Amino acid sequence: MIDFSHLPYRLCAGIMLANTDGKVFVGQRLDAQDSKYPDAWQMPQGGIDKGEESEAAAIRELEEETGISANLVQIIARSAEEYLYDLPDELLGKIWKGKYRGQRQYWFLMRFTGEDKHVNIATDHAEFSDWRWADPSDLPEMIVPFKRDLYRAILKEFGPLI
Repeated sequence: MIDFSHLPYRLCAGIMLANTDGKVFVGQRLDAQDSKYPDAWQMPQGGIDKGEESEAAAIRELEEETGISANLVQIIARSAEEYLYDLPDELLGKIWKGKYRGQRQYWFLMRFTGEDKHVNIATDHAEFSDWRWADPSDLPEMIVPFKRDLYRAILKEFGPLI
């Protein structure tokens, strides 16, 4: 077995987008049907470009993945710490061109002030095949198993603010 422990973590920003009803945006990845986890849903997230601030990356990723523009969200909180997760063995060396062993993420809680008609997942950088508003308590069971502890930690931190 190849040792991937020397690989760095990919720097990312994640978004917990809550609507005015206290539900959270989740999307079903386009590649979910071809994966081991076809029923997995996730919150928007994506890489932070070199020289980019994490908050700017979060806003950019949100628009790229959901079509929601910055003027339709309010940032409520930023995670107090950076969250890490490791890829499972079957994905190591296969995604992100084999450059990373997992992700380092800063998370942002945002309030969506628009309407459902403002969501458009058919973007130039489409990541999702479907989307919906979910109860926050359901999030850990909706994500791929290797990210469940991460989602529980984010929910513990942001839950009282939703």
